[in-house]
Amino acid sequence: MPTMANLELPVPDGLVLRPFHGVRFAVDDLAEATSPPYDLIAEDDVRDLLDSHPNNVVRLILPGADRHRYAEAREILRSWLSSGVLVTDEVPAVYVYEQTGPGTLQRGLIGDVGLAAPEQRVILPHEDVMPGPVADRLALMRTTEANLEPIFLLYEGGNGAATRLVDRVAATRPPLVEARTRDGIRHRLWALTDPAELSVLDADLRTRSALIADGHHRYATYRALQAEHHAAGSADGAAEPGPWDFGLALLVDLDAYPPDLKAIHRVIPGLPLTEAVARARGAWQVHEHADLSEALTALEKATGPAFLLAGGGPAHLLTDPDPCQLEHAMPADRSARWRALNTSVLTEFLLPKVWGMRDDEHSVRIVHHDPAAAVRLARDCGGTAVLLNPLSVDDVLAVAAQGDRVPRKSTSFGPKPRTGLVLRLLTPG
Repeated sequence: MPTMANLELPVPDGLVLRPFHGVRFAVDDLAEATSPPYDLIAEDDVRDLLDSHPNNVVRLILPGADRHRYAEAREILRSWLSSGVLVTDEVPAVYVYEQTGPGTLQRGLIGDVGLAAPEQRVILPHEDVMPGPVADRLALMRTTEANLEPIFLLYEGGNGAATRLVDRVAATRPPLVEARTRDGIRHRLWALTDPAELSVLDADLRTRSALIADGHHRYATYRALQAEHHAAGSADGAAEPGPWDFGLALLVDLDAYPPDLKAIHRVIPGLPLTEAVARARGAWQVHEHADLSEALTALEKATGPAFLLAGGGPAHLLTDPDPCQLEHAMPADRSARWRALNTSVLTEFLLPKVWGMRDDEHSVRIVHHDPAAAVRLARDCGGTAVLLNPLSVDDVLAVAAQGDRVPRKSTSFGPKPRTGLVLRLLTPG
């Protein structure tokens, strides 16, 4: 049984996913009203999304840049609710959500997840959060009084009763919602409202724990908002849990639907490639590759910590770091598994000890998934792209189970839920 971390806050007795009154778009082209998660939308993509549909959800999750932007999002949300652009489902439900496309099949459950502190070992974070994004999401959530997009949770379900129900529903029932987005992914949604089926879900999930795959900042926001409301006396910790004690989440059985875990690459604008390679030679074995695709294959096959440096000119693969230097650089108080992660070696050894910098948002830029895009960015700015292999799911689960965190921007789990298919209000509409 999880231990109580804060006596003022209700503590769920396990993994709880309860039904809620979903809020959904009632528009002709649902796909064009949706968007990727807020933190994966590039500045150039915002205009395309705004142009794609007058009611695209990006108007809510990424409102304008001035100081009134959160109030603007609240007014837009209220307007869409009053005009019927958004409609609240009359019966509370847990929603079955399916994503299918070329090489993609993922099914899971969208519902209200009971909020738990990390030390309760019910919902396990694996990355630290930054104060800026938490403050931004908190201001938006506080002002709109809504969860506008779900976090993404994974659990080891062993194809249990909940997953069997999910699969049966997807195979035999007509969907409540179906939309195909421009990336070729088909999204389908079903509402589970039958008390017997909801009991099956609850019985199967209650004894399990879940990993936060995506949405650490939003989960931290859920917890902060919960604490605010309890501190203000909006709910009694001994009473029935209120809306602030839950958050919108997609829960996926990783045994049935293994996630796609991709790398997040770095670009260092202030470090020319030739200088990066020269300074690395004192601590790493350096292998030059004239062809980028050949170099990426060599990176994929490398064992142990390895990084590919690229930009203008040939690529250079770093392998076999000097064991004495590496041992001296890595924190002794972290587990052996944590110290072996490539992102740990990057943030504790390569960046600070070899290049004299930290892996922060001021000196290092982030590129999700696409090594070619990282190389183009490095070439354009005269810097160095640092390309990484993705972490393994087992490593992330093991680190999280120990109560530890991987370094920032270590993982990109997918496929991520589409924003705008179902929203959640924290107060009656």
